Amino acid sequence: MKKKKRRIILCGILLIFISIISLQRFGRSIWYPAYVKIAGEKTSEEIYTNNASEVEPIWQKRLNKIGRENLPKQISIIALKHEQILEIWTNDTADNKLITKFNFTAFSGTLGPKLKEGDLQIPEGIYKLEYLNPNSSYHLSMKINYPNKADIQNAKSDRRTNIGSDIFIHGKSVTIGCIPIGDKHIEELYNLVYEIGLKNVDVIIAPNDLRIKKPLYENEKLKWLKNKYKKIEHEMNNYKI
Repeated sequence: MKKKKRRIILCGILLIFISIISLQRFGRSIWYPAYVKIAGEKTSEEIYTNNASEVEPIWQKRLNKIGRENLPKQISIIALKHEQILEIWTNDTADNKLITKFNFTAFSGTLGPKLKEGDLQIPEGIYKLEYLNPNSSYHLSMKINYPNKADIQNAKSDRRTNIGSDIFIHGKSVTIGCIPIGDKHIEELYNLVYEIGLKNVDVIIAPNDLRIKKPLYENEKLKWLKNKYKKIEHEMNNYKI
């Protein structure tokens, strides 16, 4: 009888454990909104809905200026470090159009790629967005997938470790290696990205506008750097005014 009771208790504990893990993994759509409400945090859906009436006419006006009626299915975000400008381009036709530009509201580091944690550098390369953060300390933010595979491979070739992470496009007017564009513009961009979808957004970060000038940064010790800049330039040439 004792063995049978133990077996029943163990089976019960196992079922509870499996249920908790399953709910965490597969039931996020059920439990996460409840958690957010309890924690007093906002969701991206709430941000999008609350800002829609103000933001949508702004984007519509910009799109009308370039001969578009509807939102593009894909966009590219180009960050120019030297110029301290963030460009937003359509990326769903053979003829890409510049929709608008946002000025950086702060800048840290210098030209050149990010090499290690704490160097205050904005990364350089071709990236995607990982997620939107509606509860950012910098009003709103969107995470860039630095370090990507190329960054990790370059670090290995240099025998570098601790290459940093947590790079965002965000609001406010302060930064430590990220790209701030102010609260108003991050609200606009946040809603646009939310509606289009993260997977449909490309991010290109360059030391300067490589469509019109050679790289303003050189470092012969970084053997991979020239090739990186060639790839960035090649990608940027798809977006010319």
